[in-house]
Amino acid sequence: MSRISDLVDAYRAELSLTWKDKVSGGERVWMLVYPPDLERQIRHSLPNLGLATTQAGHNWIVLDVSDDFGHWLSSHRHARAFYEEPSDLTQSILDQFETKLVARIRQTLQAAPAGAVVSLVGIGSIYPFLRASSVIKSVDSAVAGRLLVLFPGLHDPETHSFRLLDARDGFNYRARVIDPLKDLT
Repeated sequence: MSRISDLVDAYRAELSLTWKDKVSGGERVWMLVYPPDLERQIRHSLPNLGLATTQAGHNWIVLDVSDDFGHWLSSHRHARAFYEEPSDLTQSILDQFETKLVARIRQTLQAAPAGAVVSLVGIGSIYPFLRASSVIKSVDSAVAGRLLVLFPGLHDPETHSFRLLDARDGFNYRARVIDPLKDLT
């Protein structure tokens, strides 16, 4: 079996488990962690993940944020200046983008039917501008069903930390990791 098939099967197995209702938003986040070089294959497998979700009796919603930074930047009133001098993108300006991105994700989560799986695609596109940990923590309280984060990076099971694109120090987060190699008990 391929690594992608293994990930889809692990996701299907996770869907078969009973969902606990009395868990925090952070515990309603599922991280599907895979090596960054599999990004295109994971995106190609989205219909399989969606089919597994609907077969398990849940609604499937895909939220792709891959282009959000580019759209936001191109519509910014100082876009030309940022293109000419990228160092002008200060943290306070990037915080504006984070606020807009978080609002978009929260809006999708709040509009989702009860028991839906919202799949967050393209989280790697926010690197190096934002931290995935900050975005995920900012939206987890709005998760009613489950938030499936397609996470190109690494997960360290010993410290339960995640590294987006294996580029920064990891962040510890209480999300459930979907891993074909772990025991689902």
